[in-house]
Amino acid sequence: MIFRKSLRIIGCINCRNLIEKKQRFIEVLKDHKKILFKIINAYCKDQEDKQDLEQEILIQIWKALDNFDGRSKLSTWIYRIALNVSISHYRKDHSRKERTIAIDENILEVVDINGTNPELEDHISLLYDCIRALDSLNKAVIILHLEGKSYKETADLLGMSESNVGTKINRIKKILKEQFNLKN
Repeated sequence: MIFRKSLRIIGCINCRNLIEKKQRFIEVLKDHKKILFKIINAYCKDQEDKQDLEQEILIQIWKALDNFDGRSKLSTWIYRIALNVSISHYRKDHSRKERTIAIDENILEVVDINGTNPELEDHISLLYDCIRALDSLNKAVIILHLEGKSYKETADLLGMSESNVGTKINRIKKILKEQFNLKN
């Protein structure tokens, strides 16, 4: 009898913890959906691939959420997870397709550029194409820069020096400008 009561109490505590984790997870996604949207769009072109990558990132954030210890900012922690998952996704495209399933809703749908300004739509699409052509490290650097992260934050996230970040950003901007002008 005491054992059954203990199991019920543990069950209630586990349910409460799960509900709290779900609420925290949803709040984290709402607070960081713009950067997740940018990272996903920088690493994938096809809608199906974007959904697969989104699903993988969300799963990893969910799994790791209880391990966030506050030693870094939450945004830094989210970036690290999203970038690591994106880079792995990019490298393991064939095996990824075999082990994932599609999701019905796109939680991170932030900006609908369709129907706004056709020229702006084309420029944004072309910019993402140019970014996708970069190697994984340069892609991560420019995404963080576009998100407004400082050189120090970018350096900390990617494990490089601030001066290296600055040099890379200038080189990437030059490359993107050249590619954009060639394609436009």
